[in-house]
Amino acid sequence: MTPIPNLARRAVEVLDLTRLEADRDDTGVRELCLRAASAPVHPAAVCVYPRFIAAARETLNEHDLIGRIRVATVANFPTGQADAQTAAEQTRKAILAGADEVDVVFPWREFLGGNGCIGLELVQRCKAECESRPLKVILETGALGKPDAIRRASELAITGGADFLKTSTGKIPAQATPEAAQVMLETISASSRNVGLKVSGGVRTLDEAALYMNMAARIMGPDWVGPRHFRLGASSLLDALLLEIDRSGRESSTGNRASPDHIA
Repeated sequence: MTPIPNLARRAVEVLDLTRLEADRDDTGVRELCLRAASAPVHPAAVCVYPRFIAAARETLNEHDLIGRIRVATVANFPTGQADAQTAAEQTRKAILAGADEVDVVFPWREFLGGNGCIGLELVQRCKAECESRPLKVILETGALGKPDAIRRASELAITGGADFLKTSTGKIPAQATPEAAQVMLETISASSRNVGLKVSGGVRTLDEAALYMNMAARIMGPDWVGPRHFRLGASSLLDALLLEIDRSGRESSTGNRASPDHIA
């Protein structure tokens, strides 16, 4: 059993702190990076739109955090168009701009229409542009709906070279669910490939984070739940996790330790 503050720290360590808003300037992204830099535990990455990659890197560099906090960005986002050439070009430009990781949206509409080949091609071409940098493939599981569709899309993404499968863009009402995450984890396990999982969309509390972390530990093993293989994508989760860490620290200093009622 893992005490609450330790679990909250582990959740921060796998967090992709996200700002994907229609900002007119880089103020919000710089503030995001300052939040990441000032946290007592650093998140795995910040995820921003391509036009803000430079601002994110500059802000992190000011705190000597380049390499310790990665800069992630998005491609083919959020609509998931069935245009492999454009998605690959966006990925190439993101890498040239300094992105450490790219989250690309799978063409889920075309896939649901019966054309899985374009999804496979899109992932392959984007991975080729990423080279050694991680490519996370966003399946938009809320739109895929049925477990069989999620499983098949996961298989195509893995075959295409995905380094992570990601649940959602967070831009449609149907977001991440435990049921979808379980199908994705089971597909990763069955593939025997070195592929991770990113749960994104609607994860706002420590209890919700713990649910997905526990599931990943059960299916893939506890050592798998770290930044190399598991991420949580969120914008507001950091505040909730830091609140738990701070509260537990204050209770510990007064002799009232938080009960270890979470398992990770």
